[in-house]
Amino acid sequence: MECVIYDQTSGLSEHVECELPEDGCRSALKRLRTLGTAEFAWVRLADPSEAELVLLTTELDLHPLAVEDALHGRQRPKSERFGDVLAVALKTLRYVEEETAVETGDVMIFAGPRSVLTVRHGPIDPCAEAARRLHADPDMLRLGPWAVVHAVLDVAVDAYSDAARRVRATLDRLEDQVFSTTRVDHTEGIYSLKREVREFRDAVQPLVPVAQGLPGGPVREHPEPKIAPYLRDVADHLHRTDLEVRTLDALLDSVLGAQQARVGTWQNDDMRRISAWAAIFAVPTMVAGVYGMNFEHMPELRWSYGYPLAVALMVLAAGALHRAFRRNGWL
Repeated sequence: MECVIYDQTSGLSEHVECELPEDGCRSALKRLRTLGTAEFAWVRLADPSEAELVLLTTELDLHPLAVEDALHGRQRPKSERFGDVLAVALKTLRYVEEETAVETGDVMIFAGPRSVLTVRHGPIDPCAEAARRLHADPDMLRLGPWAVVHAVLDVAVDAYSDAARRVRATLDRLEDQVFSTTRVDHTEGIYSLKREVREFRDAVQPLVPVAQGLPGGPVREHPEPKIAPYLRDVADHLHRTDLEVRTLDALLDSVLGAQQARVGTWQNDDMRRISAWAAIFAVPTMVAGVYGMNFEHMPELRWSYGYPLAVALMVLAAGALHRAFRRNGWL
């Protein structure tokens, strides 16, 4: 648990000691009750216990449904208003190239008039980078709690863009492998990446209308309209990333189709080779079969050159077929 008090006028910050699990909430609550007129608080929780969360949300006067969502996580990206508090749920993610996997987590933001509560589930923490950016830009702190909302959203969307770039690089490598001269079936790898991209898309796509609704919705009720351009910028970046993820999903469909077509081509090539060799061996078999019937009245049976002639006929016929098939690309 972390609690930071920001001064909108000076841009200074004060960290409240919350190291001990039992005393952390009490220290934060005590400081929240003594906020100055130009101060606002940012409380950050990671995988909180129910008791810890209930204490804080009671102080912040959050709706029980919002508390339930924050406790369990795994929420679809959305935004809701509970009185003076705006609740925003979003997915955090990162792409692990070594495992070709998209790791996801959850963050819920509760922004009130003078406080912000963020609840994180999973190993990905956008709040640490958001706090660093706020510390480096004191002017943003003058926008109050909405500066925290913007910072967390901005960090999450930047992570989406970085993940999309990494997935694109993996997809480019897969395309090169599919269209290379080696006969390796990459269907499993393509399908695995497609499944990860679908998880990526489930995180990004529902957040687009949420981010687009923030500048024209709750911000109008907020006394600081200067935050609107920043939120629109985040919504624009998110929209571009959403288009990129949709493109990646469509490209994976195309690559998967190309791989299946190549596998079909390889099978056709194998069947042509098998058929060509079967035809080549069929001629000697036919000649040997005819002269192996051993009827008494057969031409050339008692001729001294009959055997060499039969062998020569088989070799010449097989050689002619081999040359014809090779010229046509069947061998």
